[in-house]
Parts: sequence; C-alpha cells; structure tokens
Amino acid sequence: MWEVGAGDRPPKPRPVGPRPAGELHELTFESEVLRDNPLGDPASRPLLVYTPPGWPEGGPYPAVWTVQGLLGQVDQWRERPAFSEPFYERLDRMIVAGTCRPVVVPMPDCWTSYGGSQFLDSAGTGRYMTYLCDELVPWVDERFATASAAASRAVQGKSSGGYGALVLPMLRPEVWGALGAVAGDSGFEHVYLPGFPPTWALLREHGSVESFWRWMGEQARHSPDVMAAVNTIAMAACYSRGPHGEPVLPIDPADGSLRDDVWQRWLAREPVRMVDGHLDALRGLRAISLECGLQDEFHIYVGTAMLHRRMDDAGIAHRFELFEGGHGGTAYRYAPLVAWLAARLA
Repeated sequence: MWEVGAGDRPPKPRPVGPRPAGELHELTFESEVLRDNPLGDPASRPLLVYTPPGWPEGGPYPAVWTVQGLLGQVDQWRERPAFSEPFYERLDRMIVAGTCRPVVVPMPDCWTSYGGSQFLDSAGTGRYMTYLCDELVPWVDERFATASAAASRAVQGKSSGGYGALVLPMLRPEVWGALGAVAGDSGFEHVYLPGFPPTWALLREHGSVESFWRWMGEQARHSPDVMAAVNTIAMAACYSRGPHGEPVLPIDPADGSLRDDVWQRWLAREPVRMVDGHLDALRGLRAISLECGLQDEFHIYVGTAMLHRRMDDAGIAHRFELFEGGHGGTAYRYAPLVAWLAARLA
C-alpha cells in the first residue's frame, strides 16, 4: 500500500493562473471581403492578439500568426486546461524566462458555418485567404508595432490550422516568411478517403447534404461517422464547390465510388502535390517546421513524412519530427513552436 507523507502533497492547481507579464487584446474586426459571404456568416470577427512584456516599446516586433483547426473558434485559445495553462500564458512565461524572444501573436477567426475555411478563398465559404492576408495582416501591422516585411512574419497551426500554415506561404509568399505545421492536413488519400464511405452511408440515409446538416445540428452527440461526414462536406465547400457555391462531394451518390474529376480538384490543393509548383516560395522561407504524432487518428503522420521527403528531394531546408501522440493533446507544442519560429524571423 502506498503511503502519502507530508512532503508528498501534489502541486497546487492553478484554476486562474498568475497574471501574464504581457497582454491579451480582445478585438473585433469589421471585414469588407467577408460581407455577403455565401454562407451568411458574420463579417464582424473576433481577433485576439498577444503582446509581450514591454510592448509597444522596443518594436518593431516579429509576428507569429496562430490559426485554429476545423471546428475551432478563436475563444478556445483562452481555455484553461486542468492543471495547465492557455497557450499564450505558456508563451508569456517563456518570454519572461528568456527562452523565447519578444513576439506578437495574432489569433484570427476564420470559422464558417461548415466549421472552417481551410484559409482559402472559396465560392463555397468566402474569401478567407484575402481576409487574412490583405485585411488583417496590414491592420495588425499598423496597430501592434509588428514588422511589415514577410521575413518578420510566420504562421503556425494544427490540423486544418496546420494546413493553412502549409499553403498560405506557398500561395502568398509576399506575406509569409516562415511556417510551422502540427499535423497539418496533407497526404489527402490517407487523411480524407477513409471518411468517404461513412459519408456516403449517412447521405444515402438522409437524402441530401442539407437534410443531413439539419439533422446533425439537432443532435446532442455526434458519432465518429457523423464527424467524418461533417469533415467531408466542409472540405468539399473549400476544395470543390459547385457553380452556386454548393459543396460538390467526390463520392458518387449511386454507389459511393470515387468521382475522379472532383477528387482531382481536392488533390490540386493537397500540400505534398503543391510543393513542386511552389519551390521558389518554399525556398524563400526563413523557417519550416513539420511535425505530427505517430498515433494521429487521421494518419496525418504519413502526409507529414511525404512532405518531408518531397522537401528533402527538392533541397528545401526544414525541421521534421514525428512524436509520440495522437491528433489531440498537442497544445503543449504550440508555444515552443512559436519560440522556434520567432528565433528565425528577421
């Protein structure tokens, strides 16, 4: 039997936590490009910006933009896990300790009614790449003493946020100078194809995407199959919208077979396949970090390894790590990733 002595008390939990030395700014941004978006989602968007101790003196500062995964909302960056701390508070402690240089961290909102935007411009969801790169970035630079050069700006995220971190610098290299992807959607054949059969079965039962979506929204709990269908529909809204912005699925409704013409539209936005067409943009980045858990439930470790090999073959300098862990429980990696990126920015 274990005995607990006076010196064996557990550390006190921190339900509130110490006041950070820096500051978290809670803002609202009125977007022009998101007005009248196809889903009728708000054009008025929340924005969180962490500024380090001493800000705004000592600028201009490097910026590491932190973007959320599918179904994530910006408020979740403030959540306090049990016996832990929000990501920005851990970063704040690192800056105070001198293990991270002072850095500004904007946390934008790119949520949609389908759960996310993949940070792309799409007639199915809205112009979220334009919103982020052309509206938010210069607005933050003007107000938060951040350096306006791409070489001083990075983007990092996990899952769909990791996908955004991968493709934004490829598609808009004049804006981004470094990237960090944690389990970023890549190797689509391994990530998305397993979700197509349950998507087909559920849509067969409900008759249409609209009918399924209404039913899904009324459920108190969602099974893995339901979430697979949600993911498939959300991705179709980003990768393969129809002439009226509707999500066109790469699944034949008659028998669930793959519609190759639609699937090719998805693959055109698959990061591994995008590398060869964006070599100059990737070679121009100051830092690239690719990481994923070896137990990732969506098999993103395969796509991450594929990206690593493709970049190695192309002579693109980058950091690569496969660690023990799944798709969730990775928040402890975000602050060290910000520090690693910030150290390499101009």
